Amino acid sequence: MPIPATSLRVITAPHLGQLLVSTRKRLKLTQTTVAIRLGLSQNRISHLEKHPDEISFKQLLSWCSILELELWLGEGDTSGSNGTAEW
Repeated sequence: MPIPATSLRVITAPHLGQLLVSTRKRLKLTQTTVAIRLGLSQNRISHLEKHPDEISFKQLLSWCSILELELWLGEGDTSGSNGTAEW
């Protein structure tokens, strides 16, 4: 199955946090709205957006669903790239 052309490569926790924030804002969702849907407090959403390495996998899957994101996993590029994300 091919990866959609609009996909972004997330290789670090800070990139994940940036993606969650930018997508939430693009969809005009507040932290409170996301918090309610995840069963968390707004303060916790704020914290997790700044510290995405603390998001559980279950939370990440739910968060992706709320933000209409799909989670794709695949083998890394071993063609000699320097491993930086393309934004």
